[in-house]
Amino acid sequence: MCNVGGTVFIVDDDAEVRASLSRLLTSEGYQVRTFESAVQFLDEQDADTPGCLLLDLCMPDLSGIELQRALDGSPRARPVVFLTAMGDIETSVEAMKAGAVDFLTKPFDSARLLATVERALKRDIEQRHERAIRTAIELRLKDLTRREREVMAHVIRGRLNKQIAAEMHNGEKTVKIHRRRVMSKMHARTVPELVYLAVRAGVAPEFILRD
Repeated sequence: MCNVGGTVFIVDDDAEVRASLSRLLTSEGYQVRTFESAVQFLDEQDADTPGCLLLDLCMPDLSGIELQRALDGSPRARPVVFLTAMGDIETSVEAMKAGAVDFLTKPFDSARLLATVERALKRDIEQRHERAIRTAIELRLKDLTRREREVMAHVIRGRLNKQIAAEMHNGEKTVKIHRRRVMSKMHARTVPELVYLAVRAGVAPEFILRD
């Protein structure tokens, strides 16, 4: 199989399942790391390593759902594929709503598992790319002065230099200087590009004005 690369992190308290999954995935060219508990995974995983998570549902200490919640929205988050012998519809719906790639039952179908892992790894690449873009935009924002951030907030609201000058009690010439600096620091050639950067990063005018 030609795969997109990345590490498959297997978290399952059953040693036989871990070994079986590891053999299958390794034979297909994937890098694999195994963990016997969610706690061990949280302690030892490397968040910077691209990959996805093959996660058992019922485990001691932390369940698969609890681990998914713990990772959600954090820098350690990665796409999750649930693999369990004890799932139910309610739990699977909860997992999928929380962003799981799939919810597979044991004994698993190898072809479906491999296809799902591939989808999860591709999603990880996309999510990391989006996070990198957002981080780059946020770094550009941090380089703006307070006054430049204020001007940017007005610009992405569609206000003209004359309106911004009146709102900020500044001369229009001063606003133009700040505006040019904003465009330069944000690497935006046009106002639509500036708006696109803000939208791409999920940045609202209120955020821009925040210290």
